[in-house]
This record gives sequence, structure tokens and C-alpha cells, in this order.
Amino acid sequence: MAVAKVADQVDESLLRVADLVIATTGKVITTGAGTSGTIARRLAHLLCVTGTPALYQNPGDGLHGSLGVAAEGDVVIAICKGGETAELSEFVSRTKERGALAVVLTAKPESSLAHLADEVVTIDSSGADPSGIIAMGSTLATAAWGDALAMLVMSARSYSWEQVLHSHPGGAVGKNAGSLLRGVDGSA
Repeated sequence: MAVAKVADQVDESLLRVADLVIATTGKVITTGAGTSGTIARRLAHLLCVTGTPALYQNPGDGLHGSLGVAAEGDVVIAICKGGETAELSEFVSRTKERGALAVVLTAKPESSLAHLADEVVTIDSSGADPSGIIAMGSTLATAAWGDALAMLVMSARSYSWEQVLHSHPGGAVGKNAGSLLRGVDGSA
């Protein structure tokens, strides 16, 4: 249900974030705490696979020296359903001081974290999490939005499936690269 609801919420903010990612002269840094951090780590992986240099940075570790990963020209994508995680807000604030742009994905566009953002993406997944506590449906909704971003940027950059497979030579994907390509281009 939460994933289906995302399709109705996709708006110009997805295109604006895609434009920021495409135009960046640096890298994309994804960040989030707890379950949002897991989704941020997944997004960094998908961006890398689809042709965008990206990495995940835990915000707590960032405040203990790893903030040096952020530089001018980078785009930080911070994921936080409630938008009030103190270490995440501090991390985003400091990355902006270092010259990065900030994108915030949240259900609370009025939150402290959202006020730090250059671009806010609201993902309303109300009612998607059991008792409103355990991040389940909300993380799936955020992940689906991230999937759309990765595919949009991949397409805009004309990043080919051959390039995807070159950067993913391991596992079943790498092992079956030839048959996967035939399936993608329709020549199977």
C-alpha cells in the first residue's frame, strides 16, 4: 500500500533532485540513521550501479571525523521520516558548510531537518508502519522513490546496461551478464 501511494506523490521534486544529481561536480552522499540509514545505504549502492558515484555515510560517524567525506560540489541525500534526528541535522548542516547541497526525504516537511535542505521531498507514508512505530511500509515507500531516482538519472545520462554489468561483475548478475543483456535488448 505504501509503495503504491508513492506513485501518487511523485512530483516535480523528483525531477529537481535528479537535476541536482546529474549536475553535481562531486559525488552523492546518502545518509540516515536506523532503518532510514539502511535505505540510504541501499540508495547509494543503486546510484553507483546505475552510473552515479555515491557512498553512504553514517551521520554519527560523520560527526566523529568522517565529515571529511563531504566537499564542495557534493549532493547529500538525507533520509529521515520524522526529520528530528539530532545527529543527522548536525551532519547535514556541517556538510552544507563544506559546500555540499542537501536533499531531505521526509514525511515531515516542516521538520528541523527539512529546514536545512536545498530541496525537500515529502514522502507521506502515514498508516504504513505498524502502530506508527516500526519503520516498515515507510521505508519501502522511500526505497521505491530512490529506485525511481536511480532509473531517471541512469536514463538521463544514457548509462547503458553494458555499463551497469561492467560495474557489477560479481554474483548471479555478473555470472549471467550475457543472458541478462539479451533479455534487456530484446534479442533473446
